[in-house]
Amino acid sequence: MNLVLTVLEIVAPVFLLGAVGFVWVRLGFDYRIEFVTRLSMTLGVPCLIFTALMNTEVDPAALATVSLAALAAYAGVTVASTLLIVIGRLEVRTYLAPIIFGNTGNIGLPLALFAFGAEGLGFAVVIFAVMAVISFTIGVWLVSGGGSIFKVVKEPMVAATILGALFLWQGWQTPRFLTNTLELIGQTAIPLMLITLGVAVARLTPGKLERAIWLSFAKAAICISIAWGTGLWFQLEPVPFAVLVLQVATPVAVTSYLLAEKYGADAQAVAGLVVVSTLLSVALIPVLLGLTI
Repeated sequence: MNLVLTVLEIVAPVFLLGAVGFVWVRLGFDYRIEFVTRLSMTLGVPCLIFTALMNTEVDPAALATVSLAALAAYAGVTVASTLLIVIGRLEVRTYLAPIIFGNTGNIGLPLALFAFGAEGLGFAVVIFAVMAVISFTIGVWLVSGGGSIFKVVKEPMVAATILGALFLWQGWQTPRFLTNTLELIGQTAIPLMLITLGVAVARLTPGKLERAIWLSFAKAAICISIAWGTGLWFQLEPVPFAVLVLQVATPVAVTSYLLAEKYGADAQAVAGLVVVSTLLSVALIPVLLGLTI
């Protein structure tokens, strides 16, 4: 019973905030998703990443190990997902990137924070940064053929990760007034991302739902099994192990839909994946939390 209550306490805020965004749009209120997303990804999330890394008590060597584990996990997911696409005779531009990359920002970061506190958030931001670098290069290239390393260099999240890692490594701290300011900005990121997720889901027009259902289950099976195996292979401690599994297993990100829309892939099919995989995660995430906490 205690485990059930613990899991509900962790999961409920994530989906309730998403529900706030969903209901907000259904009531007809305006929500400028492009502005809020840009604000979060350019300012809120980088500040969250930087302060989380700077203030973490986690050993830098442990963070480095988790980074390598995340790279290995995503490499394995990429191979398995490619085989799935080839066997299923699906369009690579439309389906491969959404199956590989999950919603590690909107869902993964708050889950890690609520479940494991500052330590979990420290591991989660590292995995999130690894995923972001891969998605801004390989992910964009898969959809458009236009991925570039220079896009990654320009991303504030990547700069925040590098700077935060440097401060962690050297034991540096920003002045208290600046730390307080950065932390306040960073605290806006998680609620804004969750509300924006609900808004985006409410506005999506999903298509090809039958395919989206079996692909969502296949994605979950691939991501969980490979992340679990990778965590065991790297002999991760319980908290980083759980965070790795949760992050890699997150549902299809709304950004996958935006990329499909931008570069002319089948955006409605991707929207179907976003909606179905997000709904599946409502049942799946509590189970994963129960198995890992």
